[in-house]
Amino acid sequence: MNTKVITQSSGPHLAADLVIDITADRCPMTFVRTRLALDKLMSGQILAITLRGDEPATNVPRTAVEQGHTVLGTRTEPSGDVVVLIRKG
Repeated sequence: MNTKVITQSSGPHLAADLVIDITADRCPMTFVRTRLALDKLMSGQILAITLRGDEPATNVPRTAVEQGHTVLGTRTEPSGDVVVLIRKG
């Protein structure tokens, strides 16, 4: 699996166990791809997702929490893309 250090503007560095870029995807595929990535992880591992748009930035974290995962944080990049960190439940 890919490991990448993610810097949060208001917290410590977190090492993501898996990093995916779904900026080209639109809802509902954004969470489908997120769910497939989460399925590859073991409980407690961290997924970093880069996505684009208001709808995915709202729906992916909300749906992850509904599925029993923990959203560790989000960060908006200068490009407008959003990085979401999720710990698998």
